[in-house]
Amino acid sequence: MTWSHVVAAAIGGLALAGSLVLAKPASADFDRVRWPVPMAFASNLTALGDTMPWVAEQLKIQSGGKIDLRIFEPGKMIPALGVFDAVSEGKIEAGYTWMGYEIGKVPASALFGAVPFGMEPWEFAAWFYFGGGKELLHEVYRPHNVHPIFCGTISPEASGWFRFEITSLDQIKGLKFRAAGLGGKIWQKLGASVTLLPGGELFQALEKGVLDGTEFSLPTVDEQLGFYKVAKYYYLPGWHQPSTSQYLYVNKKAWDSINKETQALIETTCTAAVTMAIAKAEALQGPMLTKFEKEGVKLVRWSDEILAAFKKATEEVMAEEAAKDPLFKKVYESQLAFQAAHAPWRRYGFLPRG
Repeated sequence: MTWSHVVAAAIGGLALAGSLVLAKPASADFDRVRWPVPMAFASNLTALGDTMPWVAEQLKIQSGGKIDLRIFEPGKMIPALGVFDAVSEGKIEAGYTWMGYEIGKVPASALFGAVPFGMEPWEFAAWFYFGGGKELLHEVYRPHNVHPIFCGTISPEASGWFRFEITSLDQIKGLKFRAAGLGGKIWQKLGASVTLLPGGELFQALEKGVLDGTEFSLPTVDEQLGFYKVAKYYYLPGWHQPSTSQYLYVNKKAWDSINKETQALIETTCTAAVTMAIAKAEALQGPMLTKFEKEGVKLVRWSDEILAAFKKATEEVMAEEAAKDPLFKKVYESQLAFQAAHAPWRRYGFLPRG
């Protein structure tokens, strides 16, 4: 065999090897995953409920069909607010929800869902990915057999819908109001009678006067739930939730049963979902506020006096919660330290808001 024949054979062999590598299915290293994923929010709710279906679709495409997460609407498999319990107890492999509904069992959970007068979405993401937040999240949930994955965040929520105008702090005392997490504790501190109901029950509760007011989500989501038809006073800003974060909860045993490639694909797709959710949320709210005004809704900014009262009550509640739970204290102190370190950049790096 001549040297040219040797070279030709070698090149041919490399080409064959390359074609075999290229022909290898992209999904070959992924485990087969078939998990039901019940959600706390309806899948049609913009940026809040439609994020997890997007994640499921992307995972199915990227894995060549090996990762198939089946979405279930609220109440179809488990109660809308029951994701944490069901995943923790191993009744289901995974679920999607706002983090904080389980505040009674996991006090620090609410700090990952929304912190009153806390960080905005981009700042929260910075703390989570680069300020120790992710590690603290796993520390908080490890004892509960849950592996939570940050999988969506949205713009500030509105403060709430009210059937009548709120002009003084005295009107908050005895006010029948729906709120969740730390925000609910602060409303209680100011004398409100707080109830936690899932989104699907709020319209009727407002319409029948069971509630005087409710907070729930973004203007686009609130519009989908029809609140503007039965409550004409819309209060902003959403001091109670400057950012609102959602998570894919995975049972720890189920998570540990899949290989690292599969885990990495799920985690990475959820990271992409954080970007998608905040972009969609931020893009759509301005026109919705304009629509509300055309529907006869009065947009009201809380007075400085009432905002100051919310802030004072927030400081009291946070101190009380930190004194009761060491993990709450640890997470909250981490967030405050990050905000303090970030403050010079926040002050000097951005144009003032007009």
